[in-house]
This record gives sequence, C-alpha cells and structure tokens, in this order.
Amino acid sequence: MNSPLTEGTLLSLLDRPDPARLAIVDVHGNGITYGRLRELVDETHRFLWNRGVGPGDTVATSLRNGPETAASFLALVTYCRVAPLNPSFTATEVAFVLRDVKARAMLTTRDAQEALAAARENGAAPIWIDAGEVPGDFRLTSGAPEIPAEGSTNDIALLLHTSGTTARPKLVPLTQRNLYLSCRNVAAVLELQAEDRCLSIMPLFHIHGLVAGLLASISAGATVICAPGFQATSFFSWLDSSRPTWYTAVPTMHQTILARAKHNAAALAGHRLRAIRSSSSPLYPSVWEQLEETFGVPVLNAYGMTEAAHQIASVRLPGGARFRNTVGTGVGLDIAIMNAAGELLPAGEAGEVVLRGDQITPGYLEPAGANATAFHDGWFRTGDEGVLDAEGLLTLTGRLKEMINSGGEKVSPYEVEEALLAHPGVAQAVAFSAPHELLGEQVAAAVVLKNGHAVTERELLQTAGQTLAKCKMPRKILFVPEIPRGATGKLQRIGLAARLGLS
Repeated sequence: MNSPLTEGTLLSLLDRPDPARLAIVDVHGNGITYGRLRELVDETHRFLWNRGVGPGDTVATSLRNGPETAASFLALVTYCRVAPLNPSFTATEVAFVLRDVKARAMLTTRDAQEALAAARENGAAPIWIDAGEVPGDFRLTSGAPEIPAEGSTNDIALLLHTSGTTARPKLVPLTQRNLYLSCRNVAAVLELQAEDRCLSIMPLFHIHGLVAGLLASISAGATVICAPGFQATSFFSWLDSSRPTWYTAVPTMHQTILARAKHNAAALAGHRLRAIRSSSSPLYPSVWEQLEETFGVPVLNAYGMTEAAHQIASVRLPGGARFRNTVGTGVGLDIAIMNAAGELLPAGEAGEVVLRGDQITPGYLEPAGANATAFHDGWFRTGDEGVLDAEGLLTLTGRLKEMINSGGEKVSPYEVEEALLAHPGVAQAVAFSAPHELLGEQVAAAVVLKNGHAVTERELLQTAGQTLAKCKMPRKILFVPEIPRGATGKLQRIGLAARLGLS
C-alpha cells in the first residue's frame, strides 16, 4: 500500500471539525454548522433505531441534489446501509432496486408519488424528509410507530448498482472502511484544509459525487456547497456567489463550462478556485489545457470506479504538463497490469488494469457468479485497458468492452475522440462501434459542433487523418445537437449505434 491511513468509521470523521464551522451550505452560502450536522446525525440514528431499522438494514433514498440530501446521506451512511437512487427513476426501476438491495425503508419527499408507491408495494417503510428553516437542516417523519451504536469498519455502508448496459447491473456493497479510506485519500491528493469550499455539482446518487464531492470535504472539516445538480447556465453565478476553492466533475461538464466561459469574464476574473478535479471518464489533453488556461489553476485528472469506492489513481498537486494523457499514480491501492492469462505484465506493456487493497469492495452481492470473473488471485479486474510506466504513472487506453474490432484491428475510441477534438470547431466527440457487413464492426463517431461553426465530415476526416492510421478512421460521422449521456454525465458508447439509428 502507498500510504496507510488510520482506519475509522465515517461517523468518526464528524468528531474532528470545529463545531462552529459551516459544513453544508447552499449556493448562496446559507447552511448548517458541523455542530448542527452532528445533532442531525444523532437524531436520525435514534429515529431509525426507534422504528426498527438497524445498522445491518438497508435504507433506499430518492432525493434531488441539495443541502438536505447531502446532510441526510451523511446521517444515514454513518449508521446503516444506504442505496441512493436516481430521483428520475420510474416506479418499475425503483421497485427493481428496492427488491435487489432488500430495502427495509425508503427515504424520499412527500411529492415523490412513484417512489412512495414502489416502496409500499415492495415492503419498504416510507420515511419522509422535510426541509428545516436553514438549508441542510431537515426533519424526518414516518408512518411507522414510534442507544443506537456506531457500527464497525467492516459493516456495509453503501449499496450501488454499476451502470450496466447490456448485462444485468451488478450490486456493489461498500463498507465503512472502503469509504473512509477513499474519502481520506481524495482529501490527501487535494490537500484539503478546513478553509476549503467544494462546489458540489455531481449527482448525490453516484460514487463520484458522494465520495469526492461530499465525504472528502467532510473528512477535512471543510465546507460543501450543495448545488441543485449541474446547471451550466448557473455555474458561473454560483462561482461568484458561493466562492468555492475547488470543484470536481466529469469531462462533459467541464466542456460545457468552457463553452460558457467567454460570456462570464467577471466571474472568471474574481474566482477563488485553487484546483479543478476531473474523474469518471477520459479527460483529453485539449480539454485539460483549456481548463488550465481559462481558470489559471492546476487540473487534477483522477481515475475511479464504484468497486474501488471511487478514487484509484490521481495526478497530484501541483500537476503539470508531464501528466497529460495519464491519470497519475495509485492512491492507497496497488495497481498492476494483467494479461488475459492472468499474468502480471512489466512496465510499458498494455493489458487489463487490476487492483488490490482495502478500498476494494468485498465482492458483488448480485448477480450470482459475478465475483468468479471479477477477481483473480487476489486482484480485482477493472475491465479497463492501460499501461503503467516505470514511475507508476497510469495511462488508460480504453474500456475492454468498448474497444472497436474493425476487421481484426483493435481501435480505442479514446484515440479517435482525441483526434476529432483537435478540430477547432468540435465541442464534443464520442467514438463507438457500429455494425459493418464485411468488417463486423466499423468505427463511427457522433460530434457536437461549437456554436457558430459549420464543419463538414470531410474536414473532420482531414483533421483526424493527421494523427490516425487509416484503419482507425471513422467510416461514419454523425452531427448531433447533443450526445446521449448517462445520469451522471458519462458518455455511453455501448449501445450508442442503435440509439443513433446505425444498427
């Protein structure tokens, strides 16, 4: 292990900060202190205990981003198992998750009729959350009739489903230890202090937003500014009103922010950011450079996944050009490269990225048999392809399932996307596999142009041809107003051909 940390539970994180310091606020700076947060946590634990919900039980949540969502998540995750749901899920989707995680209760708002109906039909006791007078404060009520103790580090704290596309989503349990170590490691990479303020724009039902945006700040006794989700049109006003020192987002969010930067010169000139973090999908050098040039602060690219409680590797401060195309070095985990035969490879050779360490999930709960292929000789197989250099710098070259096999030639979509983004008129690009009669698969791409730019397919191919071999060139380019993305903002290459009518 790189840098062992003293283990603790997530509840122990709340014993450190100054009780008078603001913990969770809205974008206007109004919110609750660490002292009030600890009171809410204790009140929630007693509430659940008195209603027969114990540390080994699962409480599902369906809440939109905001200070109360962040505070209630902390109150729950420090006591029992939590399964956060996307609040836009249909009743059918909610019902699937409730059954899969065996939810004892469902926390949501009174107007969430579909979630409440699904809860009642699937044996999950409904719990309602009402906002208090101050952002972040809340009150719980339940239809159930009217000590708790802190759990151990091995207790399951969080249940999340992987974003399955063609296969059944896997149910990932994360323990108190997994989450504690990961959030402390994020805080260490960012060198977080109590004076820091994170603008939280990632969904609070996703591992990125929960660990990096929320728990890492809480672990440092810092302040979390809870935005109501990501709103590109409001980002710069939030930057001005809430005065954050850092934010974390997926690359597509960064690209959207950059597109609006030139219209927000005053907010840019007065910002207090000291670092920008990116994770959850590839950050291309062109976007990285634009971010640093626009904001004048280091950009730290990180690599994470649900099964590792988020952060696996990261570029460290002060960053620098030598880290372009990499996700930095391992943070609290052992990282190696493995071939298809299960043999570890030397530096410089490409293969599957594998992980080992205390942040890794103890194993999938569902479906049966998933762990047999996910673990090999003590290593967790990520499904990502990459290369480690002699210094331990990790470069990701693609997702194994997303690699395009065009007539036997393996093509990484990352490489194609970077070549297309080199054109000054391209705002976003995603490469994916599309069916081809003779080759089996062909390289296709969807492109979003910058406002005011008119670009032809021929012009894009000329730009891409400067860096791509002929076999890697897109055979089809679609111009689209926006690229379909998942709920967390990540590009979804698998199945994109069918969604765009190329099947």
